Amino acid sequence: MLAQTPVQIAWVTRDLDATESALTSLLGAKKWIRMREVHFAPDACTYRGRPADFVAAISLSYAGDTQLELIAPVRGDSIYTEFLDTAGPGMHHICVEVDDVDAALAQRGAEAVQRGVMPGGMEFAYIAAAGVPYLEIAYVPDEIRAFFDYIKQEQQ
Repeated sequence: MLAQTPVQIAWVTRDLDATESALTSLLGAKKWIRMREVHFAPDACTYRGRPADFVAAISLSYAGDTQLELIAPVRGDSIYTEFLDTAGPGMHHICVEVDDVDAALAQRGAEAVQRGVMPGGMEFAYIAAAGVPYLEIAYVPDEIRAFFDYIKQEQQ
């Protein structure tokens, strides 16, 4: 199994404003970009092996080269609502990028707890991981990479 460098640290929260403020102070993030209603549709996402239909608000920033992601569930059941219900707000996952999500899952012998494809073609899968609640394995296509690069440049 190849070690990979985390590219993102993510928190699940009920309060984006408060969490943005706390992480700005703690990690020096300068600007947050919000996506208020990201819909994860059942034709493109599964949660615990079944079609998922949920909405989350997402806020992104950077601390150096590491992306910071905040996720606030809006409606529907997901790995994020489950986390809030069982653990409360806090660090949820680290993310590594791969060229092939299926191959990365097979290499790890892992089954995804939640999996999907976002608009723009970003594919993701969450697996249980030692030391953190979850590891996100993600394929990031060029269109999404350009959006992430824009967010990173806003930190300059």
